[in-house]
Amino acid sequence: MNNSNTNQSNAAECHNLTRIYQVGKGIGKKREIHALEDLTLSIPQGVVFGILGPNGAGKTTLVRILSTLLTPTSGTASVMGFDVHKQASEVRNHIGLVLGGDRGLMGRLTGKENLLYFASINQLSPREADRRADELLEKVKLSGNSDMLVEQYSRGMKQRLHIARGLLTDPTVLFLDEPTIGLDPFGAQELRQMIPNLVGQGKTVLLTTHYMLEADTLCSTVAMINKGKLVALGSPTEIKNKFSKINVVEVVVKEANKAAIDDLGKFEGVERVDVGADGAFQKLIISTKLGSDLQTRVAERVGKGNIESIITRAPTLEEAYLSILK
Repeated sequence: MNNSNTNQSNAAECHNLTRIYQVGKGIGKKREIHALEDLTLSIPQGVVFGILGPNGAGKTTLVRILSTLLTPTSGTASVMGFDVHKQASEVRNHIGLVLGGDRGLMGRLTGKENLLYFASINQLSPREADRRADELLEKVKLSGNSDMLVEQYSRGMKQRLHIARGLLTDPTVLFLDEPTIGLDPFGAQELRQMIPNLVGQGKTVLLTTHYMLEADTLCSTVAMINKGKLVALGSPTEIKNKFSKINVVEVVVKEANKAAIDDLGKFEGVERVDVGADGAFQKLIISTKLGSDLQTRVAERVGKGNIESIITRAPTLEEAYLSILK
């Protein structure tokens, strides 16, 4: 349905983008919240581009501006070369939007009826709507549940139907705003497996997520936003290498002694000590300053006979993220 501008190298761009919300604070009083502040960003075509940041960072505001649901306070933004404010209808011809949850679905209609309804809104012919609905229900593994009321769908089934809705018009750019939040591990894995296939079909996927492993696995580029400002940009590997200020000593032990953990936290060069589980064992994740070689001292303190494994490794994207925002 949609024809991309072949001369447009970037799927989306924003320049000095700012969005300010006016929030009431008593009678006649308002305060300003800068959801985005002077944000400049380019998103190439044909990639999974991740937008990361804490709650309130401005991720969803950015998605809503690029998908024409919000207008910027100042600055400009475009999708496939079309201005999101001045040429909103052209932008909508190129995009699909997946917000997730129960928003945007009609529980009293079946899965297929939902798709047919949204297809009619997007002016697909009845024949094309029926063909696309069946095709997409098959793609998202809901063809066997197409006649079930959506209110009876599981959370994962609803998310897959959202994906189908977002793909109805065969968009060039697909916005996925935290699509796996609240899903069980199996449902989240199914959805993640779909995303590379979409890029393989020539689409661009803009993904916002709180799950660092998800971003590390799926995204070729990530932009980290905090308080409406861009704080880091690059591939997950580049982010980890360039911005992380730590190394990690990871120790799997039979028993994590509290006194030993307290002592480890006092070692020079140790930033923090986190305790987790590794099957029947416990895992100590010790974040150290770059250049600190503490593996031998750590092994001596927790007891070599208590150790199942010990390694020193580079930080994960989540650990680098925490280091950047610290």
